[in-house]
Amino acid sequence: MDEGVRAGSVDELEREGRLLTKVGNLPVVVVWHEGRPWAIEDRCPHMGFPLHQGTVEAGLLTCHWHHARFDLDSGCTLDPWADDATAFDVTVDDGDVWVRRRAVADAEGRLRRRLADGLEHGITLVTAKATLGLLDLDPSGASVVATAVEHGTTYRAEGWGSGLTVLTAMANVLPHLDPDDRALALVHALAFVSRDTRGHAPRFPDTALATQTLTAERLAVWYRRFVDTRSADAAERTLATAVASVSRADVEAMMFAAVTDHVFIDEGHTLDFTNKAFESLALVRTADATQVLGSLVAQTCAADRSEESSEWRHPHDLAGLLASAQDRLESALDKGWSSTGGFTDVTDLAWALLDDDPDAVIGAVLDAVAVGAAPEQIGRALAYAAALRIVRFHTQNDFGDWNSVHHAFTAANALHQALVRCPTPELLRGALHGVLRVYLDRFLNVPPARLPTATSGELSDLRECWDRQGQVNRAGSIVYGFLRGGGSRGETIAALGRALLAEDAQFHWFQLFEAGVRQSLAWPEGSEESALILCGVARFLAAHTPTRRELPTVVQIASRLRRGEPLYEDA
Repeated sequence: MDEGVRAGSVDELEREGRLLTKVGNLPVVVVWHEGRPWAIEDRCPHMGFPLHQGTVEAGLLTCHWHHARFDLDSGCTLDPWADDATAFDVTVDDGDVWVRRRAVADAEGRLRRRLADGLEHGITLVTAKATLGLLDLDPSGASVVATAVEHGTTYRAEGWGSGLTVLTAMANVLPHLDPDDRALALVHALAFVSRDTRGHAPRFPDTALATQTLTAERLAVWYRRFVDTRSADAAERTLATAVASVSRADVEAMMFAAVTDHVFIDEGHTLDFTNKAFESLALVRTADATQVLGSLVAQTCAADRSEESSEWRHPHDLAGLLASAQDRLESALDKGWSSTGGFTDVTDLAWALLDDDPDAVIGAVLDAVAVGAAPEQIGRALAYAAALRIVRFHTQNDFGDWNSVHHAFTAANALHQALVRCPTPELLRGALHGVLRVYLDRFLNVPPARLPTATSGELSDLRECWDRQGQVNRAGSIVYGFLRGGGSRGETIAALGRALLAEDAQFHWFQLFEAGVRQSLAWPEGSEESALILCGVARFLAAHTPTRRELPTVVQIASRLRRGEPLYEDA
């Protein structure tokens, strides 16, 4: 049992009005108010100012720095931006004042509620402190991700957005980041979730039909038809029924089929969002699948369809080429299933996908399928080809064209991850869309940036690349040289992650970093392919840095507050 800490005598407390002590490493102030002692931590949770320099009146202690107000009994704040302070039990024994810690019931639940408060009100310092506390309880970050998934799918009527995509991406790469950077990665993602939801109406998901006779096949027909006709309400109720009555694999197959029924919809974001939603369900086993997957429907139905755009129709009718390739894909699959020869030329296929002839590009995929290439191999070849567009992206291109190569690569990564889990013919059709998207970016490699040739490099030299504009090629060369000289891929990923998180990074940056990490890990350690993919990530980051770097400062403040550092004394 906690025997407590003697703070002083009652006479001293009544005479001075307050006593200072410590319980463990936490400073405590005991105040005399309304005829009895009260104890609360002696630092404002907002920025660490000593609360004994504040004012006590009407049961409230007011901090004089930013005027946050705290209930003396509970320590809770009346100003949510300040966060709650810790209150202590106080007893008087034989004229002495004793302070004891209070038993904390459901510490995780309290921190998750504070995290939800921070998300609702857009208070990054509160989300940062709650995240740090939750990571202390569970370093995996599972409770942080679970709280944010629930919040993001509940409080955004428009459904799944960039915030939940960044959240899932950072959760996916969390084990590959330096431990000191993991809280910052999650706080970046939480800031996106908060911006996506703040001021938006909540989402009320549709319920399943009261039927037990519908098969997965019938539900898939309905869902694809309703998405095709942009009937979002009907599609969502069909999806809710499928979630309640058929397997998760069947649900995934029908949703991806609806996405690939049209050509490269919404610049690949819909494909990426759908993949991320299923990945979030794998990360958060307790998540409501109806709520999570239902959040995709409105965006899927409303998404732009590339067959309706001029670049997919003229001067080459790429949409028509895809339509004619459908029967050829089925034939190639039939041949591939009976093939006895193993397909191993993934790298050669990737380079073939950079051809300037769209018929040749489609033919390369179909030929590979016909000789037994696995869906995973097709997806990996597509993602590598898309990564090579970034590696060979010439800096004389318009700056906005980085978005074009980004979209092709992140969509290819999503397709690859989905093909690993859900290798259906309809999803493999998405690879044909993807290779033509890579084909459309061919002019961004004219002239192609030179492939790096360095055989050594130091990751410490990257710092200048993030601090000065225009260091695109140098950053790529350093990363490539480090890896080809025998450097660790894990160290490289951690260094690139640290560079990303040090910036006020935008949505596309997180997408591309995660895609780069996962695609580099799909190849052997020390391979040329892995090195070039991470070279591309470095080039992209160098093209977009530096920024103002405000959010990382907030997380640094939260970390210093947890360590009890006196921020108010900083010069």
